[in-house]
Amino acid sequence: MTAPMPPLIRAALQRGVVIPAHPLALTARRRLDERRQRALSRYYIAAGAGGIAVGVHTTQFEIRDRKIGLFEPVIALAAEEMQRADARRTTPLIRVGGICGKTPQALREAELLRRHGYHAGLLSLAAFAKSTDRERLAHARAVAKVIPIIGFYLQPAVGGAVLPYKFWRHFAEIENVVAMKMAPFNRYQTLDVVRAFAEAGRDDVALYTGNDDNIVMDLLTPYRIRVNGSPRERRIVGGLLGHWAVWTHSAVSLLEDCHARTAAQIGADDDMLRRNIEVTDANAAFFDAANAFAGCIAGLHEVLRRQGLLRGIWCLNPREKLSPGQSAEITRVYKAYPHLNDDTFIETHLAKWLT
Repeated sequence: MTAPMPPLIRAALQRGVVIPAHPLALTARRRLDERRQRALSRYYIAAGAGGIAVGVHTTQFEIRDRKIGLFEPVIALAAEEMQRADARRTTPLIRVGGICGKTPQALREAELLRRHGYHAGLLSLAAFAKSTDRERLAHARAVAKVIPIIGFYLQPAVGGAVLPYKFWRHFAEIENVVAMKMAPFNRYQTLDVVRAFAEAGRDDVALYTGNDDNIVMDLLTPYRIRVNGSPRERRIVGGLLGHWAVWTHSAVSLLEDCHARTAAQIGADDDMLRRNIEVTDANAAFFDAANAFAGCIAGLHEVLRRQGLLRGIWCLNPREKLSPGQSAEITRVYKAYPHLNDDTFIETHLAKWLT
């Protein structure tokens, strides 16, 4: 089995941090814009993110196409920026890389991530949507022998599958699982995962939200589960989110607020309930919930374009674009919740990030 995650990284992951899912910066000719790709990484680092996830859905799965050939260049660029930043930090950034496909492809990607110094792979099971639980578990065990893995429960609307409690209970027994990202956009299914890890006794596995429709409440909710007659509490400690690829500086403040409230046993008051709805409303605009998330990547690009981090909203797939009315929705949430954006922070530092 591969070497375990470094203790300092594991401790940071378990405390809970903001991990943005890194977008892909392209030119108008749909070629990699290295200058702005680096600027995005620098933005997330300066905003206070505790790590970055690269090669995930937000980075566009087409980077793996052999004709495009961007998977390794993109993960290498992000690794260089994180390594440069780590020289000035006491706690290194958590380096997460997406892992997709059937087992041969996933193993190649895991090896590549390890060679570039990544600490964990976010394991997509989308390629196993019609497989048996036994096949999914065998796949996860194989990848976990190469690199520590972060489990990923993806909602069916964007390629995932409904996976039962029993599957997650067995998944929780894989030794090299270090974290779990829950993104089924479903309270019942989220609870299945939390209960599975609690009943497996895996307190060492950090729980992260990917539920864009419930981010704040996920971070404030105590899950009290009885295990062998004794109560055990688990909490979702951070987020690995495409939503946090924008307005990241504000997201860091939000997570810090949630952590402070948890430590003080304050929990969710009216202010936090309101903020939960505000964040969810903003996410609906960015991710194009009204159109089954068709414009989710372009929506994030549009926010970053308005802030000056991207030149345009181009995607590798020309069909990936804003849905009708989506730009107006983004304008609406900008006006409705000005306290959630971080435009001023970006304006102050943008020139430096672009150098």
